Amino acid sequence: MLIKSRPSWFLSENDATPESIYKQRRDIVKKLGIAAAAVPFASQTHAGLFDVFSSSNDKVTEQDSRMTLEGASSEFSTKGLALTPENKVLTYNNFYEFGTGKGEPAEQAKNFKTTPWTIEITGEVAKPVTLDIADVMKNMKIEERIYRHRCVEAWSMNVPWLGFPLASLLHLVQPTSKAKYVAFETLYDPDQMPGQRGFSSIDYPYVEGLTIAEAMNPLTLMTVGLYGKTLAPQNGAPLRLIVPWKYGFKGIKSIVKIHLLEKQPPTTWNLLAPDEYGFYANVNPNVDHPRWSQASERFIGEGSVFSSVRQETLMFNGYGEQVASLYKNLDLKRNY
Repeated sequence: MLIKSRPSWFLSENDATPESIYKQRRDIVKKLGIAAAAVPFASQTHAGLFDVFSSSNDKVTEQDSRMTLEGASSEFSTKGLALTPENKVLTYNNFYEFGTGKGEPAEQAKNFKTTPWTIEITGEVAKPVTLDIADVMKNMKIEERIYRHRCVEAWSMNVPWLGFPLASLLHLVQPTSKAKYVAFETLYDPDQMPGQRGFSSIDYPYVEGLTIAEAMNPLTLMTVGLYGKTLAPQNGAPLRLIVPWKYGFKGIKSIVKIHLLEKQPPTTWNLLAPDEYGFYANVNPNVDHPRWSQASERFIGEGSVFSSVRQETLMFNGYGEQVASLYKNLDLKRNY
């Protein structure tokens, strides 16, 4: 049962942001090239609470051109989770290519064109290929998987994604023995993506990466829809990555390139702030972000975005049984 307590904007004296943390926040804001007024202040225990002021407050602004998409039930779907309302999933997003506010992507991406769309898969593979997204969706078995989604900003959602295992896609190109990592790249199109225009310390296009073992894990999902329809542009249409045991910034959106490599690839947030955003970025309640605690999270569910329903964060976001063995040689007390 969810118990409502004080509103999310309430801060006790103990929750006030220490001066040192405030200065760190300003430093990273300057590094990102984002106006300070547009970025939420985060205390050690209430990260992400003030970002609600930049959301669209659940107003669905897109013209719903999403197509109905059916998905088979999946053994990997997490049972018993209370779903985040669809309107919140559609209007509360981090997608800096369409703006830094939580509600801006839904507004700025309304006319984003996702057809035609191709995905190029190259690198350490026997059969490099360029695929049309329409053909991919026709030939892959689409599953519905309800996953926990945990943002590094200490908020979370439960979302019914539609997609197929990344492993199924990689098997088509036959990775060689040299393929140790998988790199991903977002579309670069400043004409359609206003956040890619003008001054920004983010070196677009956005890039991300996984180890080959992470990529082949059956939980790793190439996602093409949510809530029984194709993806909305603000959610990463037409193709995004979902790795449910990692923080959300690993879930790269609007993918156009996949490249298999022998060496670890660069990733956008790790390049910007390596001390804050590790390559692995596994959800870990025992390793705090330098400016806030990761021990708990604000779950975005029914009711107002100002509701203060908080819950404990689970190691590996609750997927430890399936993925902990991948990290047996890592010190889990560190932020990688």
